[in-house]
Amino acid sequence: MIVFSAFCPHTPILVPSVGKENLENIKNTADSYKYLEQQFCSAKPDTVVVISPHGSIYDDAYSINMCDKYTGDFEDFGDFATKRNYPTDHLLIERIQRHMRYKKLPITLDTCEKLDHGTLIPLFLLSQKCLKIHIVPVNTSGLDLKNHFEFGQELKEIILDSNKRVAVIASGDLSHALSTDAPAGFSEYGEQLDKSVKDLVKENNVASLLKINKKMIEGAHECGLRSLVTLLGILKGTNYEPELLSYEAPFGVGYLTCNFKLS
Repeated sequence: MIVFSAFCPHTPILVPSVGKENLENIKNTADSYKYLEQQFCSAKPDTVVVISPHGSIYDDAYSINMCDKYTGDFEDFGDFATKRNYPTDHLLIERIQRHMRYKKLPITLDTCEKLDHGTLIPLFLLSQKCLKIHIVPVNTSGLDLKNHFEFGQELKEIILDSNKRVAVIASGDLSHALSTDAPAGFSEYGEQLDKSVKDLVKENNVASLLKINKKMIEGAHECGLRSLVTLLGILKGTNYEPELLSYEAPFGVGYLTCNFKLS
């Protein structure tokens, strides 16, 4: 059963040992994470499925990272002390890949012990007080939003067939082009995309979300839409309510944090 679901940004600034004084600039997002951490731990998940737009990304196939264990650190961001280890849910991964191959959906298995930051950061921030979890790291692909939504629907079939309590985290940031000093520079499409996504998620208008203008998506330089619509595919047919916790963009990147309250 699905016991927790959320869409979370993955800026390393959220990690206190990395963000330091800059953490105050994204206080709303940090506070949202604290709220989600409480919800996550209260849900008591056995397994966490993390959908990330980083790591091994293929143009025409989804991927799952399958190792005996996973390691995570923030050395790329200047923190050489903090490290985490997470065990894998072999059985759930095996069921997922068999189901996808039976359905003739493009999927591949990768083996990388070190977790990408899109997977590690939300996992680290949400599970610090409840470390007895197994994980399933899933990566998005270059396929379109509709494909990712359908992929999510198929993932749901396997998750619901499991006898475990499963949390699903969709990791991603919105536009990287909201100001002149943003990572992708400034684009007029940045603010347009982020406003559209916020409004459509709040309205739970999935159909319109899947039809967002491709030119706008490309111009906004986002990295979270595919993760988000995969999560919405997983949630299709379940009773949930979108709870937008915060949105801010102090560094020219849109950070949207949303809890999908299950009932």
